[in-house]
Amino acid sequence: MNQAILQGILIPFLGTILGAACVFIMKQALHAWLQKALTGFAAGVMVAASIWSLLIPAMDQAAGMGEWAFIPAVAGFWIGILFLLLLDKLIPHLHQGSDIPEGPRVVWKKTTMLMLAVTLHNIPEGMAVGVVFAGCLSGNTTITMAGALTLAVGIAIQNFPEGAIISMPLRAEGVKKSTSFFYGVLSGVVEPIAAFVTVLASGLIVPLLPYLLSVAAGAMIYVVVEELIPEMSVGRHSNIGTLFFSLGFTVMLVLDVALG
Repeated sequence: MNQAILQGILIPFLGTILGAACVFIMKQALHAWLQKALTGFAAGVMVAASIWSLLIPAMDQAAGMGEWAFIPAVAGFWIGILFLLLLDKLIPHLHQGSDIPEGPRVVWKKTTMLMLAVTLHNIPEGMAVGVVFAGCLSGNTTITMAGALTLAVGIAIQNFPEGAIISMPLRAEGVKKSTSFFYGVLSGVVEPIAAFVTVLASGLIVPLLPYLLSVAAGAMIYVVVEELIPEMSVGRHSNIGTLFFSLGFTVMLVLDVALG
């Protein structure tokens, strides 16, 4: 595998590691408004990435279908939505700020359930990075290395607050710094694994590239609407979440246009 692609796959995971490491330098738990700001920023980045880095390239790939070029985007998008819905039902997890677990009933620690919630939406992010690098590896002219790296950097930026949102509340509950950091990092491990497996299967992926780009987009949008937007909007400081959603969206837009 090309070394640049391998490094690109690991960029988003680095964002998670750095975010989780905040537990070593910050003494207090994240304030509610800061959690909403970070969650909103992550949501904005994911929505922008879904549009510019995934759905639009998917339709460009299918341009030969003429007026039916939207079919791969729509079909793949809904497959991604239903895939995350299935995972949501099959995997026990607990969203930040909630005391009501989702998925099958199990007697697990709150820390484990919180980590699984973040792990759930790291799967589509890993898929997204893997698909664009697979397209790049295949020599596809509509997906450039710069564009793939832009997506990886954008997801790394939004993974930073995710790592902190996992590790900092755990530390506030009395969990050791090293253990809190470990859980924060562990929540992101699935991302490079999903990306790596996707790139290894690039020979099978290329013919289905428009669909798979859209699957990743649908899965990411599901996470944003089902989890991140409710978390950034509930209770006080909801305007902070909205403002930082807009900031995350425009940051990813600038990265995609300037670097992609």
